[in-house]
Amino acid sequence: MKFLHVLALGACVWLAGCAAPQKPSADHTTGAAASPTIVNGTAGAMPAVAVTELPSSSVAPLAAPKDLWERIRRGFSMPDLDTDLVRKQEQWYLARPDYIERMTERSRMYIFHVVEELELRGMPTELALLPYIESAFNPQAISSAKAAGLWQFMPGTGRDFQLTQNVLRDDRRSVLESTRAALDYLQMLHDMFGDWHLALAAYNWGQGNVSKAIARNKAAGLPAGYLDLNMPAETRNYVPKLQAVKNIIARPETFGAVLPLIENHPFFDTVEITRDIDIEMAARLAEVRLEDFKALNPSQRKPIIFAAGTPQVLLPWDNAATFKKNLSAADPTTLASWTAWVAPATMPTREAAQRVHMDEDDLRQLNGVPKGMVIKQGSTLVVPRNGQTPAAVASSVVNNAQVAFTPEVVLRRTVVRARRGDTIARVAARYDLPAGTVAGWNKSNAGAALKAGHAVVVYLPVRASSAAASESARHRAASRTSSSASRKAVAGQARHGSSARKAAAPSARKAAPARSTAKRAPARPQKKHR
Repeated sequence: MKFLHVLALGACVWLAGCAAPQKPSADHTTGAAASPTIVNGTAGAMPAVAVTELPSSSVAPLAAPKDLWERIRRGFSMPDLDTDLVRKQEQWYLARPDYIERMTERSRMYIFHVVEELELRGMPTELALLPYIESAFNPQAISSAKAAGLWQFMPGTGRDFQLTQNVLRDDRRSVLESTRAALDYLQMLHDMFGDWHLALAAYNWGQGNVSKAIARNKAAGLPAGYLDLNMPAETRNYVPKLQAVKNIIARPETFGAVLPLIENHPFFDTVEITRDIDIEMAARLAEVRLEDFKALNPSQRKPIIFAAGTPQVLLPWDNAATFKKNLSAADPTTLASWTAWVAPATMPTREAAQRVHMDEDDLRQLNGVPKGMVIKQGSTLVVPRNGQTPAAVASSVVNNAQVAFTPEVVLRRTVVRARRGDTIARVAARYDLPAGTVAGWNKSNAGAALKAGHAVVVYLPVRASSAAASESARHRAASRTSSSASRKAVAGQARHGSSARKAAAPSARKAAPARSTAKRAPARPQKKHR
């Protein structure tokens, strides 16, 4: 029995040895391990599979980029331009090293987010450099044509890409929203033209203009590439500017440029807010400088952030947790000292200021109301929050907030004269005033008949009152002229009758000796003139 156990154990060891894979023998010629052989248990050995070595240039690097600049370089995929205009733009930038330093340093807050979004969409990372051309990475930049933000959206184009623009915020300046809109626009243009250089030209010049330029060239039998089109000078230099910046970023040592270190790490984090909060309070809770908070949230146009319109804020990465902690411990009633108020009627700023318990000059300055203007009904103003103010402002107010003005009208007490057949109502209609109002001013009723020349008090705008006074004066002058003419006519007739009598007297005296039996005709009565 013991012998059988030993025999069985030996058999197991022998079988295990047969099943164990053999180590590949070393190839002493190359020093590399011999190619493994795939063994099929039933069909025997299969032919060896040859190993093909790939060139190192076709193998993606496994190491993470050391900084964001390297990450951007790895994503370059647009065809290069090599023209005299590119050389010219390179020299322009290299002659201004302080400018390169300022704009690259300013981009530190935003460019990581742009690169992330480009990579998610599979777009060339050269486009992350486009804000250097558009705005020098200044979200508060505004052009003479009213383009605004990092990506310089015109108001109309911004609305086409759902960028809210009202008195409370301008999403053309929002880091998140403007980047989303810009990449949507660039993708659309690339899909339209099939060429990144043409897409960039259209971003600068407009897709309609580029389409027309292409059509003109094709109609003339000419090539229709980017370099072949007839463009304005600004557009002609636009892509070379981007190429010049790309070249400097790609090879800074060649151009003697020094790029600031920008880590391959997010600069900011997004934090949701559920209550209205003052900008100063948000910066204090995040423990960041007010100017840094504003730089990350440049779309806000007023000293308060409304949760209904801006449900999240951007904060430096390391301060986001601090903000959340301090916000949870803060008294909710102290977060916002401002609110939005919708004017219930058209009114002067002094009346609006009285209603919201605010100094008139402060109300004008905060809400951008020029002097000499009144606030139109439905305008949204930022005013101090009080105990009666709702806890939060409705999204319908925040998302549609607009303010409208109309010139302020100064009324002046003016006395006008009634005409023949006038009533209070007719005088009121003449000056486009309510009859009841004019009747009240004159302590009368609207149907009261007036004698010609009767004084009627009305309150008119300054210019209108001057015109009315002039008209009334002309009417009185005309009346006086007419009366004077009548009096002169009467007097003239009287003088004429006297002269006739004097002229007739000598004749009568001469004829006196000859008595006349004729009776004297009675004198004709004189007409009176008004």
